Amino acid sequence: MTGSSRGGEGKPREPIRRTSDIEEITNLYFIHPISNRLTPVLASLHVSPNAVSFAGMTFGILAAISYYHYQDVKWAIAGFVLMILWHIMDGTDGQLARLTNSQSEFGKVIDGICDYTTFIAVYSALALALSAQFGGWIWILAVSAGICHAVQAAAYEVQRQEYEYWGMDRKSAALLALNRPPPNEAKASFTTRIMHMLNRLYVGVQLMVVGIPAGFDEKMANLLKMNPEQAASIRERYRETFAPAIRRWSILSANYRTIGIFIGAALSVPQYYFLFEIFGFSAILAVLLPRQSARYAQFIQEMEPVK
Repeated sequence: MTGSSRGGEGKPREPIRRTSDIEEITNLYFIHPISNRLTPVLASLHVSPNAVSFAGMTFGILAAISYYHYQDVKWAIAGFVLMILWHIMDGTDGQLARLTNSQSEFGKVIDGICDYTTFIAVYSALALALSAQFGGWIWILAVSAGICHAVQAAAYEVQRQEYEYWGMDRKSAALLALNRPPPNEAKASFTTRIMHMLNRLYVGVQLMVVGIPAGFDEKMANLLKMNPEQAASIRERYRETFAPAIRRWSILSANYRTIGIFIGAALSVPQYYFLFEIFGFSAILAVLLPRQSARYAQFIQEMEPVK
């Protein structure tokens, strides 16, 4: 997922591309280079970021239709290619929003919906195809895998945003969404108020599963506020501490699920992908969370003498 939020005119322009020092390797060397070339082309054609998100979702739904026929390896390959196209669109919509300075809470919600729709469609198509062989219980497996996926993806995405915010001094969709006051009811439309509420809910669910100790963000903010002359060195130390860890977290990114789904489908055993999602990826998250939590606590302890 891009994790970008989109807004209106007149806002300070954010960096267009995501931070490379924590980027997942297939994004860094394949997906995003394509997105980088596509973004200015779409901007010149005045294509909106939301249109790109919906285009990506369309590729995702077509991938689901292809995976429904996974027992024919040609359809499995088609599903994989279509999901790659979804990844490219998913990398492009956020870049396009930042390039055109058109971020908004509505765009953030749309982006999240389109991303989850892709995986819901693919999981549902595989479960529907598998149900003919295994019966209705396969849906329990697919739904359980989907829930685990949502938790793991949320944890990974917020770790990325925390790094962008504290390490790179960039905006964080998560922190901004929670700290931003609700829109003025007298001026804001009903849609704007609903999108604000949905975005806060979406981010709140993400923050529930990230392993960040209570009060860390407040302590970091106070640390930077009380030591403005050392802010650059504090952020540098943060990057040194957390960049290697977040690169390890990238195993929970959507890219590896796409690869896993394709391998399972190509071998005609997608049910084993669901099992790995539930037990394999969840075990990885269970290992990463306490280590990351301890890393946050240790970082604050090391930085406290700065005060």
